[in-house]
Amino acid sequence: MKVNTITIKELIGDLQMRRVDGDINQIISSIHLDSREVQKGGCFVAVKGLQSDGHDFIQQAIDKGAKCIVYQESIETILHGICYLKVENSSKTLAHMASNFFGRPSEKLSLVGVTGTNGKTSIASILYQCFTEMGYSVGLISTIKVAIENDVFDATHTTPNSIALNSTMQKMEKRGCDFVFMEVSSHSIDQNRIYGLDFDGMIFTNLSHDHLDYHKTFDHYRNAKQKAFTWLKPQAFALFNRDDKNGKIMVQNSQATKYSYAMKAQADFKSKLIEQDFRSMLLEVNGSQAYYALSGVFNAYNLTAAFGACLLLGIDQEVAIKNLSKVIPPSGRFDLIERNNIIGIVDFAHTPDALKNVLSNINLIRTRNEKLITIIGCGGARDKEKRPLIGQIAASGSDQVIFTSDNPRDEDPERIIAAMSEGVLPQDNKKTLAIANRKEAIKTAVMLSNAGDIILLAGKGHENYQEINGVKHAFNDYQELNNQLELLSNQ
Repeated sequence: MKVNTITIKELIGDLQMRRVDGDINQIISSIHLDSREVQKGGCFVAVKGLQSDGHDFIQQAIDKGAKCIVYQESIETILHGICYLKVENSSKTLAHMASNFFGRPSEKLSLVGVTGTNGKTSIASILYQCFTEMGYSVGLISTIKVAIENDVFDATHTTPNSIALNSTMQKMEKRGCDFVFMEVSSHSIDQNRIYGLDFDGMIFTNLSHDHLDYHKTFDHYRNAKQKAFTWLKPQAFALFNRDDKNGKIMVQNSQATKYSYAMKAQADFKSKLIEQDFRSMLLEVNGSQAYYALSGVFNAYNLTAAFGACLLLGIDQEVAIKNLSKVIPPSGRFDLIERNNIIGIVDFAHTPDALKNVLSNINLIRTRNEKLITIIGCGGARDKEKRPLIGQIAASGSDQVIFTSDNPRDEDPERIIAAMSEGVLPQDNKKTLAIANRKEAIKTAVMLSNAGDIILLAGKGHENYQEINGVKHAFNDYQELNNQLELLSNQ
């Protein structure tokens, strides 16, 4: 990853070291978190992770040519010719050094983060589309993709590590990007990946049950999200959802200027959903009505947040509305397929709250003269506590439910399905089927459907693979559902 060169002293900047051994005037040509990627003349930062400890790979980094070692635990050997920096917190130091190495790109961009349980991808994508439509040069860092203007790259994480993040933003800055919109995950905050970035604003969407396999408790999950707002500078804005009970808590310790959006409570940016169908809605925001090419109460919130961000970034209200009305849903977010008078909906909903929102919206729009068939699974090696709740919500909100495999990873899909089934209320048991093979589950749902029916395929959304026993197999929900509906129409 040779991008530029910098001295260790410049890499440190104003950071306080606990101990320094060696020459800090040496030139560093690269910076690394993974010892396997270390290049000759590079800096290796030893970070203690969940699966492995970077301190165990210091010698490997040296063998590959590292000139500088950053560490926080005690080490036994100090070798001549190598600079050792002992720090208080390796992950924060990595974020700081990565920013310095790539020329502090976040300070040269209008950077806006979006955090919360649901809506992060949608809001970031809506803002990316909107500002692109207005003629700005825009960057996007999201679960679905990383985009620099119209150049699109696959995303590996919701929020990349500090090195990849700053490297990407440097590319965006060199391309002349005016604005960058970025999803900010709870993992990235907790692991200090975004530490030290110069955000112009941060948006809070909502908070519900998710990622407790990592955070263990809801309080820890909420506190991780809140930390992002405490890192904001006074000149930044903190835009929060006042209708969410955690909204005020999220920004209470932030130095940033606080603004709110809502559909129920009084707020700086207030919206009202007037009418909707599966493809569009008439929404009133701060007194101005317009049709938008999105559907659902959840998207009404997403649009309201995006509207608020537009105005806080200096966009005129009417200009914001005109361009927001042109935005289309991001991939895997309420994606519609209509064939043979059957409506298919592919949605990323994989948390109890997200699934409840999607089902509630479908039930609000539908006539009730048709069946709603839901296909849903839960990911393996992830938050197990939500499985019964997702099972209960799916069965209660649908006429027919097929429990299936999502990304089982190294878990037995049948056990995951059994955990989901445990949450189903007695009166809903007759509605449920269990088909572990996801392709067969989709095929069965289509065979059970008649003209006018609705099929919701939830969980995976935009992903183009299914992970089974550590192996990723090509699988795209949208394509599979579309193919099965096409086969039905040809019969």
